[in-house]
Amino acid sequence: MNYLITIIIPTYNCEKTIGDALDSILGQSIKEVEVLIVDGLSTDRTLEIVAQYQTKHANIVVHSEKDEGIYDAMNKGIGLAKGDWLYFMGSDDTLFENTTLEKVASTISLNKADLIYGNVYSTRFNGVYDGEFNCSKLALKNICHQAMFFNKTIFKKIGKFNLKYKAHADWDHNIRCFYSSKIKKKFVDITIANYADGGFSSQNFDEIFAKIRPYKCLYLGYNKINKETRIKLFMKIFKMSK
Repeated sequence: MNYLITIIIPTYNCEKTIGDALDSILGQSIKEVEVLIVDGLSTDRTLEIVAQYQTKHANIVVHSEKDEGIYDAMNKGIGLAKGDWLYFMGSDDTLFENTTLEKVASTISLNKADLIYGNVYSTRFNGVYDGEFNCSKLALKNICHQAMFFNKTIFKKIGKFNLKYKAHADWDHNIRCFYSSKIKKKFVDITIANYADGGFSSQNFDEIFAKIRPYKCLYLGYNKINKETRIKLFMKIFKMSK
């Protein structure tokens, strides 16, 4: 079966939250969605719970093997997905409302975009985060991957997630997307997901990415970011060199 959207959920020992995540997907107003569970050999009841859902929903697929972390699982999902558009969802996240995917599908049909993104809701951000981005804004803060839908062709154009960044490979990938003239971006002012405050990237510091980010943004997008942002990036480099 051909799917418009594949939702990729990396899982590892998430028995307490995976049911809510799946319920939020299966309750959507459109049903032509593949749900791809990429599991890292969970040792709790995660796979048992997912198997119970599979008995009633043929669109749920499970791939379980040892991985090298969340971004490795996401990269595996890219290769396994049958959908034309990919959405990466945390096992403790939920879609914001039951018409979320319907709204995204409408946007897909009306726009020639490679990347469609909106907002997320989270208590971590005291509400909705964080509107439309440009290269300057992205140099200083990231877009949550829970707010983003990628046409699968993006990963052929600019590559998959770089596994040397353990906590912010998604930020690195977003920079490559936004700073590339090959990728057409479209912002829709809707809230895509309830973003759980406790995900891997929000709880872990990525020292390697933190060091390279200002250099990468200046190298790839010097003429695409404003003067104020360039100064902030140069200041970061100066502080790191002391």
